[in-house]
Amino acid sequence: MLIAHLPAGYLLSKAWPRKGRVLTVAALIGAVFPDLDPLWQNFIDHGWFHHHEYWVHIPAFWAMIGAVVFPALAWKARYALPVATVFFAAIALHLLLDALVGGISWLWPATNELFVLVEIPLVRTHWIWDFLFHWTFLAEIAIWLVAAALFFRNRSTRPLPA
Repeated sequence: MLIAHLPAGYLLSKAWPRKGRVLTVAALIGAVFPDLDPLWQNFIDHGWFHHHEYWVHIPAFWAMIGAVVFPALAWKARYALPVATVFFAAIALHLLLDALVGGISWLWPATNELFVLVEIPLVRTHWIWDFLFHWTFLAEIAIWLVAAALFFRNRSTRPLPA
């Protein structure tokens, strides 16, 4: 996925049983958080590795972090559990969306292999064009359209402040 993570996080927050701005923000941040790794990839590693090979795109990493975070919050800050839960759910959603065309190391640490559901053939001068003209990009556009429709519908049905 190239552009659908943020609106997918928004949709997740709207489908979440509990509502609230803090939960929406947590979902939005979690939905894009794994894609901060291109900063490291480009400025430190100079593009030597596919950014899905970094720790923020490895499900086992997040499982280990969650195994520490959730018991700690349950013990000391139970009120923060819903926020952490939606944040981690948004990260999981990000990884699921990336598994469609980007590849995820689902079996790490047993293997570093990136598993992908749909291979996008690289036939154009730049990989971005291959993604933009592949049928899977329509799924990203659909996610944006649904999120935008929900966002604007919610805006138009809110009562005006007195």
